[in-house]
Amino acid sequence: MTTTRSREAAVAVRDLLKRYGDRTAVAGVSFEIEHGETFALLGPNGAGKSTTIEILEGYRRRSGGEARVLGVDPGTGGVDWKARLGIVLQSSAEAGSLPVREQLAHFASFYPHPRDVDATLEAVGLTDASRMRVRALSGSDDASTWRSGSSAAPSCCSSTSRPPGSTGRPAAGSGTSSGR
Repeated sequence: MTTTRSREAAVAVRDLLKRYGDRTAVAGVSFEIEHGETFALLGPNGAGKSTTIEILEGYRRRSGGEARVLGVDPGTGGVDWKARLGIVLQSSAEAGSLPVREQLAHFASFYPHPRDVDATLEAVGLTDASRMRVRALSGSDDASTWRSGSSAAPSCCSSTSRPPGSTGRPAAGSGTSSGR
């Protein structure tokens, strides 16, 4: 997949398609997410947000189109590539009872080079909520958020593992919406 930017986007999607038999779950979705950019997929239930994210995580095969995440086709990304993503699901059995900071530290411990928990909380605007129980946070079903450049995105997944060469500090412009 080619891009007109001088640096490859963290996530690049063109004409993404997912069909289940005669039913189309994702039809022609295209977007790019730059390193350090916050990006949200918004839409009603059944719009294909979760399916799109699962394709980008490498957990679901696409029916058509192109996708690259951290320079790799998610359909062929291996274990090392998946470790760089640092996927954390929106819900888990333990999620509601733990404080936000503790939950994030727990998931960060799964990765060999986790991003600093406090830097991640700051990057996504949850520093003040770090002692709140996760169940007290909004977990909307109508938005899936992906934060490229290794930080948390509580609506869908979060990346706490730094990419090679990363300082672990929040990227310039972090916490801002892409407006897309």
